[in-house]
Amino acid sequence: MSHEMATSILPFFILAVGGNAATVGLVEGASYGSSSLVKSYSGYYSDKSGKRTPIMYLGYLLTTLLIPAIGFVTSWVEVLALRMGAWMGRGARGPPRDALLVDSIPPGTTGKAFGLERTFDTVGAVIGPAIALFLIPYISLSQIFFVSFIPGVVCMACVVFLVRDVGRRSWGGRTSREGEGRSFFSSVMSLPKNFRVFLLSVGLFGVANFSNVIFTLRAEQVLLPSLGARAASEFAVSLYLVLNVTYALGSFPAGYFADRTSKRNLLALGYFVFALACFASVFETTNVAILLTIFILAGLQTAIVDTVERAYASDLIGDPALKGTGFGVLQTVNGVGDFVSSTMIGVLWTVLSPAVGFGTVASLAILSSALLLLMFKR
Repeated sequence: MSHEMATSILPFFILAVGGNAATVGLVEGASYGSSSLVKSYSGYYSDKSGKRTPIMYLGYLLTTLLIPAIGFVTSWVEVLALRMGAWMGRGARGPPRDALLVDSIPPGTTGKAFGLERTFDTVGAVIGPAIALFLIPYISLSQIFFVSFIPGVVCMACVVFLVRDVGRRSWGGRTSREGEGRSFFSSVMSLPKNFRVFLLSVGLFGVANFSNVIFTLRAEQVLLPSLGARAASEFAVSLYLVLNVTYALGSFPAGYFADRTSKRNLLALGYFVFALACFASVFETTNVAILLTIFILAGLQTAIVDTVERAYASDLIGDPALKGTGFGVLQTVNGVGDFVSSTMIGVLWTVLSPAVGFGTVASLAILSSALLLLMFKR
């Protein structure tokens, strides 16, 4: 709730403090890139230490403090610095959290578990932008960042006082204890070959899969001439809310079917759905039905990809003592991809045109879907 309340208005705030479309892409891309710097090691450290929660505490603390601080800044450079710091915290907490989730469930339920986690995460992602949308007519964008501090503090309290480590002894068997003596490099090299091959398609899709706030910026751009600045921003945030509602509603069904069908095929479908949303965004239209379709497709692909990608990765990693490392490497690859994709579409948008940017990433998404299907034939 805290993070999405801020994220939903971030593009408009960046424009208000002197940025442009390329700047929005740079801030989003650099934020994900900075988070990728810490993901692999934080996951490895949670494997080595046998404790998942200490890094999670630090990660949640950074995001709780730095995201609301954006409300104090007066230039997009300051936004960039704070967002990068907050996203480093977000990156640090992710792999240990995912590993702790897998530690805490019975085998064969990874899809449902990640689907449920995504559903609750996205309930907050629905409530956050809804609050922002309600507040836009009454307070400044800066003050909305300050409001986001309240759910952030509650979240931090929940993590510190309610979440508990499962512990190394519950990881099961001799191989779980072998992780204690591994170096970071040997842990990464110990990851199964199938998982490392899987990362190729994940990386290619990551180069295409920009932050969803770019869809919001596109909607605001096409609506601006007919609605005016404030109304266009409000409508764009409403569409972002639709995206997150779709994400919330689709996450658990995606996980449920992932446990009962081919995770590979379902993930490839998610990649293709993203391509459809991007192809539709090529056309500059104010048609409400088309705009709604774009955001519904974007929400659906996010539900499928975010849920099934991690569930499939968990199956491929196998060894409980490598879960943190594996999720860390997976999220690092995604983070680097997000940096490239968000920066790339922002530059293509500004230098050439939005249509070129969306068309390019849509083509890459289709290629990554085909690569996933070809590399894993069974």
